[in-house]
Amino acid sequence: MVLEMKVPSPGESITEVEIAEWLVEDGDYVEKDQAIAEVDSDKATLELPAEASGIITLKAEEGDAVAVGEVVCLIDTSAEKPAGGADASAEKAKEAPKKEEKAAPAEKAPEKKETYASGTASPAAKKVLAEKGINPQEVQGTGKDGRITKDDAVKATPSLGTPGAGSRGSERTKLSMLRRKVAERLVSVKNETAMLTTFNEVDMGPIFELRKQYKDEFKTKHNVGLGFMSFFTKAVVRALEMYPAVNSMIDGKEMVSYDFCDISIAVSGPKGLMVPVVRNAENLSFRGIEAEIKRLAIRAREGEITVDEMTGGTFTITNGGVFGSMLSTPIINPPQSAILGMHNIVERPIARDGAIAIAPIMYVALSYDHRIIDGKESVGFLVAIKEALESPEELLMDGNAKKALEL
Repeated sequence: MVLEMKVPSPGESITEVEIAEWLVEDGDYVEKDQAIAEVDSDKATLELPAEASGIITLKAEEGDAVAVGEVVCLIDTSAEKPAGGADASAEKAKEAPKKEEKAAPAEKAPEKKETYASGTASPAAKKVLAEKGINPQEVQGTGKDGRITKDDAVKATPSLGTPGAGSRGSERTKLSMLRRKVAERLVSVKNETAMLTTFNEVDMGPIFELRKQYKDEFKTKHNVGLGFMSFFTKAVVRALEMYPAVNSMIDGKEMVSYDFCDISIAVSGPKGLMVPVVRNAENLSFRGIEAEIKRLAIRAREGEITVDEMTGGTFTITNGGVFGSMLSTPIINPPQSAILGMHNIVERPIARDGAIAIAPIMYVALSYDHRIIDGKESVGFLVAIKEALESPEELLMDGNAKKALEL
C-alpha cells in the first residue's frame, strides 16, 4: 500500500509552508514518527514526522513552497525493512560508484612556453605589476615592440574604477518563508501605523547592586540566573497596569484592551528573529519569569518553538544591547501597539545630588502606535519603567528583596 503524506496545518491562518530541509533521501526506509523533513511556515520551523514505516519517495524539493494539504512524499508501507537497517543503506550508497569505466585521458596539448621575446612584459615588470594588482594588458609598454619595461611597471597606476586583485564574487540565496514573512510584516507596520518613538535613560546601578548581592544565592536555589529581563518584565507589567492604553490594540474601528499581560520577548534564533510569549507575566515571580524566558529561549534557538508559543502577545520587549546597540527605534510587533527597546549598559557621567557621578546607564526606547496611544501616555509609560528600574526594591519587590526573590 502506498501512503500519500500531505502537509498538515501548522496553525490557524497558515496556508502554505516551505520545505527547508529533507532529513532523509529518496528511496530511504523510514520508521513511523521519524522526522523526515523540516518545514518553514511564516511563524516557525517545524519537523514533519513520517506517518508510517516504509520506503519513501520525495515529491517536493528543498526550497519548494507547498500548500497545506498538498502531497509532499509517498511511503510504500508494504516494503520490507532492509537487512541491517541504516548501516546496509549506507554501505549500498558507498558501493554504488564502485566500478566505472575510466575514460581514456585526452592527449595533453603541448604547453605553449612564453618567453621574454613573445611576452608583453619583462619578468621584473610582471613582478612589480603583480604587487600593485595591475593587469599587464592595461599598461602601455614603451619597450621594443611595445613590451612593458620595469620602468613602465613602476610608473603604472591603477585607473579609477578599476577592480583590484581581490575577490569580487557574489551569491544569490532564496529568503526563507519565515524571513520573507517578517519582512512583509515590518513593512506593513511602517505603512499602516502612526509609529513614533520616545526615549529615556535608566541608571542601572540599583539593579546592579541587587544582582551582585543576590545572584549567587538565587542561582543556587532556583537553578536559573537572575538577569535583567525579569526586572524589565516586572517594570513593564507595572507600567501596563498604570497605562492600559499601551496594553491595547486596534481591531478595525475598535480598540481592544486586555486585563492580562502576555509579554513577547524577542530572541535571535538560527532561523531569524523569534518572539515567544511569556503568558500572564503579571502573575509570575522573578524566579518564574527567568525560568520561563530561559525555557522559551532554548526552544527558539533549538528550532523547537511552536506557533502557539509565539502568538497572542500584548506587548513586546526587545534587547539589542546584547549585540552592542547603544540606541535604536524598534518596530512594533503587530497587532500590538507598542514595543520596548533595551540597549547596552555603558558607564556615563550623570548629575546626582548636585555632583557629577559615574553610573551604568542604559538608553531605553518605546515605539508606539500614535493612533491609540497619545504622547502623554507614551512618555508617562516610559517614565514609569525608569522609576521602577531605578527603585526596584521599593516599586517591584514591595520593599523586601529576599522575599520577592524567594530566598
